[in-house]
Amino acid sequence: MTSVEGTRERTDAPSSDRETVARRLLDSSETLSYDPAREVDWETPLDTDYHGTSPEWSTLYGTAYWAEMTAEQQRELTRQEAASVASTGIWFEMILQQMVLRDFYAKDPTDPAFQWALTEIADECRHSIMFARGAAKLRAPAYRPRRAVVELGRAFKTVAGGEAAYAAILVAEEVLDVMQRDWMRDERVVPFVRTVNNIHVVEESRHMKFAREETRERMRGVGRVRRQGIALVVSIAAYFIVTSMVSREVYANAGLDTRRAVREARANEHHKSMLRSSCAGLMEFLDSAGLLTAAATRVYKRANLI
Repeated sequence: MTSVEGTRERTDAPSSDRETVARRLLDSSETLSYDPAREVDWETPLDTDYHGTSPEWSTLYGTAYWAEMTAEQQRELTRQEAASVASTGIWFEMILQQMVLRDFYAKDPTDPAFQWALTEIADECRHSIMFARGAAKLRAPAYRPRRAVVELGRAFKTVAGGEAAYAAILVAEEVLDVMQRDWMRDERVVPFVRTVNNIHVVEESRHMKFAREETRERMRGVGRVRRQGIALVVSIAAYFIVTSMVSREVYANAGLDTRRAVREARANEHHKSMLRSSCAGLMEFLDSAGLLTAAATRVYKRANLI
């Protein structure tokens, strides 16, 4: 892992390309940003005739258990799963905000990248509130990762910086992006959730662009040993993020047998295939950045991302 301080000398004087990207992102943010408090229909009561996600993205879709469930149970499950993904998103966005803020601490505020970093943090604050309100409207409890994962996240946000921080940010955002692009277009998904997904997709596209640029910039000149360590740390972070997206508690809250549901979800080849296809572009980028090492690849396979 790389300390933020270790990258300061290289990033305090941004390249012209980096400045151009940051300025373009700032301009885009001024032109196309949303206020979820106004854009999302928070007042209309939840219509339980809709799903919370595209059914094909449910962890049980394609299993024997899914075939036995009533249409009402299937919809309730996808609504609980959507709320769990939102809650996991809040957890990681809080990690992201702290890493970005720490990265730009005491740096040049006239740098467009500095100003973009604050813009991104402001976006993430709005997104977290939007996700929290969305989960509540879906009639879901506060889903959280397991305690061990929460503590690992606490450690990661404290020590990770530079390449590891931005690559991990990219992994989390890219996986969620593909899911939400499907959900926001799916008329089977409850309308307010589609709006939430649309807002997140539009604004996160800028965040992913910045994370890619920062990762590329900071990986230049990184030695082999350090590269191997960074790649492994990022893959481990990705594993815990992806495996925490859907809490096992969603099954009980949807009225299902938790043990059977967890067992069938873990063996669900359809869902594994959906995850792998969603990460194809991400893995190409990590490979091009030298972050898809043999050790990291084994971790991504365990997370069903390859």
